Order: sequence, then C-alpha cells, then structure tokens
Amino acid sequence: MIERIIKNRLEESLTYFPAVALLGPRQVGKTTLVRSVMVNAEQPVRYFDLENPTDHARFQNDRGLLLESLAQETVILDEIHRLPDLFPQLRGLIDQYRKPGRFVLLGSASYDLLKNTSESLAGRIDYMELTPFLLRELPEASVGQHWFRGGFPQSYLAPSDGLQQRWFSSFITTYLEKDLPQLGLTASPALIGRLLTMLGHWQGQLLNYSTLANSLAIASTTVTAYIDFLERALLIRRLQPYYTNVGKRLTKSPKVYVRDSGMLHHLLRIADYPSLLGNPVAGGSWEGYVIEQVLSLLPWQQMPFFYRTADGAELDLVVVSGSTVLVALEIKLSNAPTLSRGTTVALQDLGNPPLLVVTPSSDDYPMRANAWVCSVRTLSENLKRFGVGTD
Repeated sequence: MIERIIKNRLEESLTYFPAVALLGPRQVGKTTLVRSVMVNAEQPVRYFDLENPTDHARFQNDRGLLLESLAQETVILDEIHRLPDLFPQLRGLIDQYRKPGRFVLLGSASYDLLKNTSESLAGRIDYMELTPFLLRELPEASVGQHWFRGGFPQSYLAPSDGLQQRWFSSFITTYLEKDLPQLGLTASPALIGRLLTMLGHWQGQLLNYSTLANSLAIASTTVTAYIDFLERALLIRRLQPYYTNVGKRLTKSPKVYVRDSGMLHHLLRIADYPSLLGNPVAGGSWEGYVIEQVLSLLPWQQMPFFYRTADGAELDLVVVSGSTVLVALEIKLSNAPTLSRGTTVALQDLGNPPLLVVTPSSDDYPMRANAWVCSVRTLSENLKRFGVGTD
C-alpha cells in the first residue's frame, strides 16, 4: 500500500478534534486511507456509506438515536455531502459528549459541505484535503509516468495506458453525470464537459471569463459560477496574481489549471507520454504538475501566487508569508534551462528573492547568485532551505 503523507496529520487530529473531515475528489483514496488508520484504533469503529441505499435509509429516520447509541465508537460517515442537514445534529451530539475522534467525515468538497460544517461545527472539526498521489509518495516512480497519468490511484496504477484511459473516460463521465449534480451543479453534463476541456486547453494561461462565455454561448456570470463550482469540487485551480507596490501595471486575472495532470491529458485526448511531449500544452501541463507538488507542501500561513506585469516581467510561482516573498520558482520542461530578461526583471521588482528553476530530471546546481536549478525530485528539500513547507 502506498503511504500517504497526510496520514500522520490525520492520526494526530483524531487524538484531539471531536470531528475530522477528509475532503477530496471521488476515487482519490479517502476511504482506503481512513480504513488503514482505523486498523489500530483503540475503540470500535462503525462505517456508514451514505451512497449505499441501506445506510442512507438508516439516517433518514431516528438518526439522532442511532448516533447516540454509538457514542463509544468512532463513526465514519462516507459521502457526507449526501446529508448536509446532518451537521447541526452532529454539533449537538459533540456538545453533549465531546471526545477526540468521535466522527470522521468523508466527502467530495463543495461549497455547501464547507458552508454547513463551518457554520455548525466551528471549533469542533479539523479539515484536511487528500490529493491524488504526490510524487513524494512514490519514491520509485518514473517522473514521466506520474506526470502523464496523474495521481488518481486507478489511473496511476493501471496495467497499461489503454486501461488508464478507459478508466478516466468512465470516471469523467460519472463525475459529470452523477457526482457534480449530487453536489449541486445544475448545468448539463455536456456543457460542463466542454468547459472542462476548454480550461484544459488554457492550462497555465490567464483566465478570460468573457471569451469562455462567448464560446459556450452563456453569460459571463454563469461561466464564472461554473468555474467557482469546479474549483470547490477540487477539479481545477485558479492561481491568483501577486500584487505589490512596484509602480507597474500588474496582471489582475488568475491563471487556470486542471489540477490532476492525468485528467488534463485525457480531456485533451493525449494518448501516451511521447504524444504529450509533442503537444503544445506540454509546457503548461508541466507547470501545473509542479505547482500541485509545491502547494501540497505549504502550511496555512504560506500563500502561492504568480507574478506578471504588462511589460513582460513574469515568475511562474512565488511563495509568500505575510508580506515576504520566501522563494520564487520558474518551471521549465527543459533540463538545460535559461533565464529570460522577464524573469530577471520580475526578481528585481520583488527585491531579489531566492529563485529555484525546476526541471524534470537535471542535477542540482547553482545557476547564478541566489538562483539554483533543481529537479522536481529534489524540490521539497530545496524549498526547505528557504523555510517553505515547514510549519
């Protein structure tokens, strides 16, 4: 079994918080992880899958009585977003009998889920996100294969690229036709599928809501709402620009990324790794892949941005704590990278923070004063040198 990095945090939270919420896309391994943690639990564990008709029916009537009878057990509620009205009752039960690890809530993140828990369980719950497999969790993996297939377990572990693509086809269809509507998205699956594919073609580019709206023949406010929803469902990411008082016109639009690289490649019908390397989206795909690896490291007080001015000064990623830029990153698909004038100017704008130039597999070496080349494999160790990724 692949050891998940978040496991230690999950185990720690269960010793302190009455409720723990593990959020993430479908099929990312939430249930598998929680079951592995509960193998060594000191108290009985009861598991309910709220997508199972039998379990769901049990919670339609006398749910309070049922949960009260399980006060001495850890109760796992899978697909918790199926019963959002359960949260106020959980608050009452916790207040009556508060003990660590009483409830474990698993669900595909959505606005309604987060809204209900934040209102009802404030001070009683710890939220954490389980991502698809990270490169750090796969020490023996080929970087190229992980980048091409992404981190969803069934995609990454598939015996062949053909089976991997068939799995993604089924996964995306189910997500569009069943899972997203269950989370509250009322748009047609065909429209959301087109939107996701268009966002894939824009991987790593500035998001233009009006252009998307015109292409889909819908209102700009509507496409914005759909993108908001897809981001809350943890399928896409908007990276915001960094604003600083440098006396220059700064880009105000976010960049957009499909978060899992394997999903991106399937949406764009990229069938294998050689085809990926020859595709125009390869650079944006690699950029998004590396950004996901970095963001998985960041504690709450460290924030990610990109930097770009109207004059062409640009950095792919800057990690900021308070008003301090801890480190800047340029993400290059080449193992023999060079720096552009735009990168140099951007660094000067930000006060010359340390720069890491991230490549697929180059050796680590200093590029110039305060700038280093490193591979994605050694990225986390290099970031630690600048206080990034440490609590």
